[in-house]
Amino acid sequence: MTNTTAAPVRELREFHDLDRLIALMTGAEKHAPAAHSTLDALWVLYDKVLRVTPDTVDDPGRDRFLLSKGHGPMAYYAVLAAHGFFGEELLPGFGAYDSPLGHHPDRLLVPGAEIGSGSLGHGLPLAVGTVLGLRAQGLTDPRVWVLIGDAELDEGSNHEAIAHAGPAGLEQLHTLVIDNASATHGWPGGIASRFASAGWAAVTVDGRDHEALYAAFTTPHPGKPLAVVAHVEPKS
Repeated sequence: MTNTTAAPVRELREFHDLDRLIALMTGAEKHAPAAHSTLDALWVLYDKVLRVTPDTVDDPGRDRFLLSKGHGPMAYYAVLAAHGFFGEELLPGFGAYDSPLGHHPDRLLVPGAEIGSGSLGHGLPLAVGTVLGLRAQGLTDPRVWVLIGDAELDEGSNHEAIAHAGPAGLEQLHTLVIDNASATHGWPGGIASRFASAGWAAVTVDGRDHEALYAAFTTPHPGKPLAVVAHVEPKS
């Protein structure tokens, strides 16, 4: 975890450097709005919450982060590069035929990536399976985080995962929903109510406020999975 004494100066410098890193990725079809919608939340997760480093990517006790919202991954690549998972010299090749940094992350090519992102709606079920797999191995300390977009909640596979995780008490599971008003369907009371009705702990937060994001990410939720709904500006 970040040293709280040094954090304000270090965070200001490094977070704003992400714009420079993203600008290095000049490939076509970058889905820039999708990338920037996740930038603040990804930064706070990797800088202050996730217990994984370039040296522990193969450690069974590491936290797992699964990027389900895989289109427009430049923010993810920039955050990984900023935290030393790979060198920034890879960024200018983004999207090129011979680059490991594709338009969707590939876990076999991108250092630090836990899954290959593709069809919408697959990440949360994979996160549920990851928690169940860790439990089967007796690994109850690693936390599993999955980032999804609000539009992914149009997919039925996510609702099956939500319905299972709450009653199963998957406390190791954390879902971050980036809400940029892209979903076709809605729920009375908002997205958080969908999770809460299935037995999850659920928090809604400003997706650009780093302090609020950190507080939400570290909300105690004994015996329940946690959902954090991060509101950002609507997709234009």
